[in-house]
Amino acid sequence: MQKQHFLALDGLRGVAAIAIVIFHFMEWIFPQFEDNVIGHGFLAVDFFFCLSGFVMGYAYDDRLESMSLGKFFSLRLIRLQPLVVIGSILGLVGLLWSPYSVADAKSIPQYIQLFICSVLLIPLPVLEEKAFNLFSLNAPAWSLFWEYVANIFYALVLVRISAKHLYLLAGVAAIALVYASYSYGNLAGGWSIDNWEVGGIRLAYSFCAGLLIYRRNWIITNRFGYLTPAILLSIALLMPFTVANWLIESCIVLFLFPIIVALGAGTRMPKGVQPLGAFLGAISYPLYMTHYAAIWIFGDYLQSDVFDSTLLPYIVIGGSICLILFAYVIMKLVDIPIRKYLTKRYLRIT
Repeated sequence: MQKQHFLALDGLRGVAAIAIVIFHFMEWIFPQFEDNVIGHGFLAVDFFFCLSGFVMGYAYDDRLESMSLGKFFSLRLIRLQPLVVIGSILGLVGLLWSPYSVADAKSIPQYIQLFICSVLLIPLPVLEEKAFNLFSLNAPAWSLFWEYVANIFYALVLVRISAKHLYLLAGVAAIALVYASYSYGNLAGGWSIDNWEVGGIRLAYSFCAGLLIYRRNWIITNRFGYLTPAILLSIALLMPFTVANWLIESCIVLFLFPIIVALGAGTRMPKGVQPLGAFLGAISYPLYMTHYAAIWIFGDYLQSDVFDSTLLPYIVIGGSICLILFAYVIMKLVDIPIRKYLTKRYLRIT
């Protein structure tokens, strides 16, 4: 039987992906989180992780007993890896072609090394001009690295453990998350060699929380519709910074995001906006994985001699819209055809 599709969760995933794009634009303009109107935008990744745990349990908890590990990993590779490659190609093009580039030229072997490591999700933080991102050609790929870790750990361990042990894992991860937030002053880590461990901590708690929502059936049946959880998510990402920022961000990730997932899973989108939810869900992952080359070019533009501050609103708004449309084109013309071919070729599914 075909499983229920959570359109509201799809729509929320799309909102989170768009928030990430806007955040990446704005962090170049306002490097200090306190000055950024969407300064908590990086928390959208924690929402992704929580949603991923819920969806993984929903999609595979009752299937893995009859599915080989080889097939499971093949399915996950086919779903995730094409856009990792596409994002790496776009990152390489952006690095080589940026009309406002401030980067030092590299040798051909260095570019090849950067590309291979990016495609294989091997951390290589060597680009000083790109803030030593762990994945030099596509900075957001750090979360995909941890997503793969979660997939492996889920298939080998989490799918078999009891609720008691899952509670224990979530509790330990929650303590580590609060400590990381207190130590750094926020939960923005995971993307750099200086804070790489925070990515694993953020993933560990949120993925376990999402899995618990599914397994304990903590779905909150409601008639709020899509708008209420979308507003809650937006408030979490837009709220101003305070002296207790580390505590507020911890509470958002520990409590609010799981509640939003539970609300989104328990509501239905009105028919009139269901196409919007489907669209936002479909473009969320392509948008997340293909936008950063444009962000690099934007950052170079800000540091160039031709920078014009009066154009910033048009660039940020217009650029975000163009990146959404570009992600849709990549999804329809590249990602989906590749995944269909790989599925038919290697999994023998027609």
